[in-house]
Amino acid sequence: MRFGRRSRFRDLVERQLDLFAQDDAELLEEAAQSESAWNGAGAEDAEEAYGDYQLVVDAIADRLLDIRESYARTLDKEAAAEYSAEFTRAATRRYRRYTTLLADLDE
Repeated sequence: MRFGRRSRFRDLVERQLDLFAQDDAELLEEAAQSESAWNGAGAEDAEEAYGDYQLVVDAIADRLLDIRESYARTLDKEAAAEYSAEFTRAATRRYRRYTTLLADLDE
């Protein structure tokens, strides 16, 4: 993609991420609570609290990946690559801590 050129998928991806935020609000809230519990855990409970937090992070990453891949499968190869890149960029801007799976799969 060239500098200054707006992706043809930007609006679609933003709408998809808005829907994700609405549909999966409980999951996002659970992540925030799990992170808070982990950060506030004592030394003896920190490992378990981190494990609980990581399970929620993985669930969010899987959900984002499912959204991206479900739509990408409906496109030809070139369009799918452009869409996937735009989705990963936008999701990373919004949900940085939950998107490492997306970026890892793009490498």
